[in-house]
Amino acid sequence: MEFHFDLIEDKVEFFEAMDLKTLEKNINKQIEINKAITLTVHHVSHQMHIDDKGRLFYSAVVHFKAKK
Repeated sequence: MEFHFDLIEDKVEFFEAMDLKTLEKNINKQIEINKAITLTVHHVSHQMHIDDKGRLFYSAVVHFKAKK
């Protein structure tokens, strides 16, 4: 039996929530998890949307890269 390990160099994750506090909590949780596999935040993009009933909806895309 042979094992082969490849390092993850780039990873993009998507997040969504009904409020900013929950969105931030979810992103921070994933940042801590990705630190264990030596990934750091490279770029964050976020948006806010209001639906036809006036409710706010938040989303974010976080690009993680391997530490150099």
